[in-house]
Amino acid sequence: MIYLLISVFISSFLFVIFKLFEVYKINTLQAIVVNYVAAATTGFIAYSGDISFREIPKTSWFWGALFLGFLFIAVFNLMALTSQQNGLSVASVSGKMSVVIPVIFGVWAYQESVSLVKVIAILLALYSVYLTAQKERMHTKKSNRLLFPFLLFLGSGIIDAAIKYFETKHLPPGGIPIFSATIFAIAAIIGIVILMIQLTKGKLRFKLKNIIGGICLGIPNYYSIYFLLKALNTEGLESSTLFTINNVGVVMLSTIFGLLIFKERLNTKNWYGIALAIIAIITITLA
Repeated sequence: MIYLLISVFISSFLFVIFKLFEVYKINTLQAIVVNYVAAATTGFIAYSGDISFREIPKTSWFWGALFLGFLFIAVFNLMALTSQQNGLSVASVSGKMSVVIPVIFGVWAYQESVSLVKVIAILLALYSVYLTAQKERMHTKKSNRLLFPFLLFLGSGIIDAAIKYFETKHLPPGGIPIFSATIFAIAAIIGIVILMIQLTKGKLRFKLKNIIGGICLGIPNYYSIYFLLKALNTEGLESSTLFTINNVGVVMLSTIFGLLIFKERLNTKNWYGIALAIIAIITITLA
């Protein structure tokens, strides 16, 4: 459970870093690419075994890392597009409610327990995420813009389910650092290609603050995935329980960070959401 709590704390702190990007006018795309480079470097340094880059593509988990690397970049862009087209609340709800996918996958693939109390707790958790995410008034638009939120929901859920699958089926003991680092390295390569395309079009201007911001994001970003994988490796902690606590905990804690650090205002729905989140986490843990 301690690994899960550390992962929730670090993942929530990433939102603080993203908020600081806005404050200091840091180019998000450039910082994200540097972040992946920093995260991959951190993982390779943290790995205690011998690293043979020629051998990595021969491992059984490499194709999973390749798949997840592409998803990391794609989901990030979907998050940006959803925020622009549909608003921040829709993006937040779409991303965090994706916990339904790994929960269902865990029950189907690993025969994890299902009880009425657990189902009710998960439904409470989903509703708490919805309430906590209500940062702005959502206006109904006539145009149909459900594609990006749906793809964000799908992509985020597939990432969580895929991480659990490859951790369970393919990772050897002690392989978490090299697996995590490879995912970030692939995402970094894809991001660098995107930046090179921008460079050829004359749209790229690097600034030192973007590099610093990316490094500050990359190191904790690596450890958020590392400790999530460590938590998934804990005996007796089902993935359906873990991902529900993780997603609800991140929404709740990031909201509290916004309140304490950036003096953001919480409306009545937000407070109800936090209260429901606490009830849901306690219920799921006991269930």
